Amino acid sequence: MVEIRNGSIVYEYDSEVLAVEAWGQNALRVRATKSSALPEEDWALTERPEGSPEPLIKSDGSASIKNGKIEARITRTGKLSFFNSEGKLLLEEQVRTRREYGSESFSSLEVEARKFRPIIGGDYQLTMRFESNPDEKIYGMGQYQQTNMNLKGCDLELAHRNSQASVPFMLSTLGYGLLWNNPAVGRAVFGSNVTTWEARSTKALDYWITAGDTPAEIEEAYSSVTGKVPMMPDFAMGFWQCKLRYQTQDELLEVAREYVKRKLPISVIVVDFFHWPLQGEWKFDPTYWPDPDAMIAELKSLGIELMVSIWPTVDFRSENFSEMREKGFLVRTERGFRICTDFQGNTVYYDPTNPKARDYVWQKAKKNYYDKGVKIFWLDEAEPEFAVYDFDNYRYHLGPDIQVGNVYPAMYAKTFFDGMKAEGQPNIINLLRCAWAGSQRYGALVWSGDIHSSFDSFRRQIVAGLHMGIAGIPWWTTDIGGFHGGNINDPNFHELLVRWFQYGAFCPVMRLHGDREPHKPQFGTTGGATCLSGADNEVWSYGEDVYKICKRYMDLRELLKPYVKAQMALAHEKGIPVMRPLFFDFYQDQNSYEAEYAYLFGPDLLVAPIVYAKSESREVYLPSQAEWTHLWSGESYAGGQTVLIQAPLEEIPVFIKNGSDILNDLISWKNGLEE
Repeated sequence: MVEIRNGSIVYEYDSEVLAVEAWGQNALRVRATKSSALPEEDWALTERPEGSPEPLIKSDGSASIKNGKIEARITRTGKLSFFNSEGKLLLEEQVRTRREYGSESFSSLEVEARKFRPIIGGDYQLTMRFESNPDEKIYGMGQYQQTNMNLKGCDLELAHRNSQASVPFMLSTLGYGLLWNNPAVGRAVFGSNVTTWEARSTKALDYWITAGDTPAEIEEAYSSVTGKVPMMPDFAMGFWQCKLRYQTQDELLEVAREYVKRKLPISVIVVDFFHWPLQGEWKFDPTYWPDPDAMIAELKSLGIELMVSIWPTVDFRSENFSEMREKGFLVRTERGFRICTDFQGNTVYYDPTNPKARDYVWQKAKKNYYDKGVKIFWLDEAEPEFAVYDFDNYRYHLGPDIQVGNVYPAMYAKTFFDGMKAEGQPNIINLLRCAWAGSQRYGALVWSGDIHSSFDSFRRQIVAGLHMGIAGIPWWTTDIGGFHGGNINDPNFHELLVRWFQYGAFCPVMRLHGDREPHKPQFGTTGGATCLSGADNEVWSYGEDVYKICKRYMDLRELLKPYVKAQMALAHEKGIPVMRPLFFDFYQDQNSYEAEYAYLFGPDLLVAPIVYAKSESREVYLPSQAEWTHLWSGESYAGGQTVLIQAPLEEIPVFIKNGSDILNDLISWKNGLEE
C-alpha cells in the first residue's frame, strides 16, 4: 500500500515501512525498516532543510514524489527509481521477484532490492541493491589506499582503519550524488552488474540522494545537508612544522627560533604524542615540559601557533581510568579482557558517542591546554585504531561498534569543536586521522594516516585526497614525505621528500611530518620517554640542496595565501573542495575524467606532481575551454591537448589558467627567482 503522509510517500508491505521525503534542495531522503518504527537518528544529516515536495499517487497504486530536480517513483509492489528534471533515469533498485508485474519483468529469483536479514535475537543485516550502469563513473567515498580514480568496479569496506577513512558519499557522472547515511560497518560494491550497499548490523535503511546539472551543484547540495566547514583561520593556511617527536620544551623552542632566525615562513609547530605522563591524562609532563605557559607565550610572540597531540586512549594506570570506567565513559568489549590496544601500555578508548564522556575529556583538555593558550588540537587515533580490528567485539554508548562505529571520528571531532565553540572561539580547526560524513562541520582537518615513505604511497595519497574532497571533506593533507621508512641520509628519500614537499605546497594544508630514521636515543626514563623520537625533520635536516628547494616552496605557499583564502571561503560557503579532479570544473570535457595524478587547486591552478622516482618529465592533460600558462617556462598552451613537460627536481609541473587574477603574481615571482 502506498499513501501520502505529511508531504512524504510511505509504502507498507508486510512488516516493511518505506518513507521517501524531501530533504533539502533537489534531494530526497529514503528510509525503510522492518522494526516497529523508523529510527529518529539523522546521523550525518543536519536538521531537515526546506524543500518543495510534490507527492502524487496514481490510479494504478504507484506513486511519485518530486523535489526540484529529482523525482522518485515507486511501483505498487515497492520498487523505487530516481529521475532527473528531464525524466532521465538516474538510479533504480534491482528487484527480481514474482511480485513484479505488468511492464516489469517476471522473475523466479526472489531477490529483493531491500534485503533485511534478521540477526537472531537482534536487529538486521542489510543489503541494498541497485541496477548498475556500466557507463557510469563514480568518485568520492573517502580515503582508501588504492590508485583507482574511477571507483566503478571497486569493492570498498565501510569501516575505518589507520590510513582508511570511510566517508560514504559518492558522486556519479550520471548526475546524482548518494550518501549512505548509516554508520554501521559494512561494504559498498560498485559492480558492472549490480551496485550493493551492506550494513552488517542495523535497524534501518537510510540514504540521501540528490540530482544536479554539475558536480559543483551536487557538492553544494550535499554540504547543505551535512554541514559546511568553518572558515579556515589565516594561520592554518601557512606552513606547519611537525615530527615524531619533540621530546622537550627546550628542543621545540630551539626549532621554532631557528625557523624565525632563518626568516622562513612558519604558522604552526606541533607537540606530538607522549608528552604526557600516561595516556588518558591529557596534560604536559612537567619533567620534560616544565613551563608550557612560557613556551606558548614565546611561540605566540614569534607568530607561531602551538598544536598539541591528543590521544583518545586511557591507560589502566592513568589517574582518570577508574573514574571514567565507573561513569561509563570508556569503550566496552563484548568478550575477552577489556583492552582496545596495547601500544605503550594497556589502554581503552574513551567513548565520544556518550555526551558526558565528551564533556569530561574536553574539561581535562581545557584546563591543561586550552586555558594556557593552545587553540588547535591534533586528535590522533581517530578511527579508532584497534590492536585487532574485530569490529563486532566493541560496544559504545550508542550501540555496538559493528552498528554505529563509523561515527566515532565525527564524535571525537565534535568533542573539541563543541568545547572550543562554547569558549567563543571562531574558525575552529583540529587535525584528525579519520572522518565520517559530516565531520567537516566540526572543523575536521583530516590527514591520510601513518603511510609509507615511498613513491607508490605518494601516488595513493594524491588519489585519496581527491576522493576525500568529493566526499565532502575539503580540509585534507598528508605527512609530507610519508610517515614510515624515510632515512634522512638517503639520497633516494631526499628525492621523494622534495617531490612530496612540492605537492604539499598545493594541498589545503602544508604540513611536514614523519617518523624519520635513524631514531634518536631515549631521553629520560619516565612518562612517555620510552616512545623514541625519530631523526630530525626540519627543512634544513636534509642538506643544502634540499633546503633551497623547500624554501622556494615555502615562499610560494606564502605568496599563494590570498588565493588559498579565497578557496577556503568557497569551501566554507558552498562546500566546494579546494583540491579536486579536473572534471569537477571541466565536466563537459570527457578527457578530463581520464587524467591521472593531476588536479585543480582552486579554479585557476592545475597541478601535476612528479610521482615516479628518477623522473624529470611527464605528460599533462590540459582541459579544453581554457588556455594554460606553464609556471616555469611561461609558455602558453591551448586546452584540450596532452603536453610533455620537463620537470627537473626543483620544479613541479604547474599550469595557470590564462585570464586568472593570480597569473601575473606567479609569473612575477618566478621571474624574481631568476634574477
